Amino acid sequence: MTTALITGANKGLGLETARRLVDSGVDVYAGVRDPDRADDVRALGAHVLRLDVTDTDSVTASVSSLPRLDVLINNAGVIGHGGGVDDLDADSMADTLDTNVVGIVRVTQAALPLLRQSSNPVIVNVASGVGMGRFLQDPGRDEFPVAAIPYAASKAAVIALTVQYAKNLPEMRINASDPGYTATDLNGNTGHQTVAEGTDATVRLALLGSDGPTGEFHDRTGRIEL
Repeated sequence: MTTALITGANKGLGLETARRLVDSGVDVYAGVRDPDRADDVRALGAHVLRLDVTDTDSVTASVSSLPRLDVLINNAGVIGHGGGVDDLDADSMADTLDTNVVGIVRVTQAALPLLRQSSNPVIVNVASGVGMGRFLQDPGRDEFPVAAIPYAASKAAVIALTVQYAKNLPEMRINASDPGYTATDLNGNTGHQTVAEGTDATVRLALLGSDGPTGEFHDRTGRIEL
């Protein structure tokens, strides 16, 4: 049985990803900051782990408890500072990057020894079209009105990070997914997509075979040219 770890799995996109993978026969470990608030993912049949991507000790303990690992989904993320430049400061920037970018590195580095033992190791980093400069400049795109500097910068970093990990680990399938403008707590449930639509790319990339693409960025319709 394929074993997967999903960070930020107690609600929104993470919870829906867990549901779909459990339904596909995957043994899912749900990383959450507060296990007492994880009843929904626990009810799916997932194993709940206390995992805070900003806490190295928490990451190490959680990953060390896994019996094996085939699929890592780095889903945990924060919107961070959403205003303009006048009240933006270095601390708010650093906090967003710590969760959305450095958190991926913490979890991935801890998980690599287990992934290297898998016959089909897969990593999916949940990014965003907000990390694409040409989307931010296109008035016809959902990303255009987004003012948040830290979030956009962090998701651009996630896309680049994904490409670089894929180049360094050619034996693995490592890709980034774009959920699109999906209704979640992150955007006050204003998105026009459902969480099912928002997890299409993540789930598809999570279930790739060893002959699948790597180092790519996908939304629910397919590959996005970088």
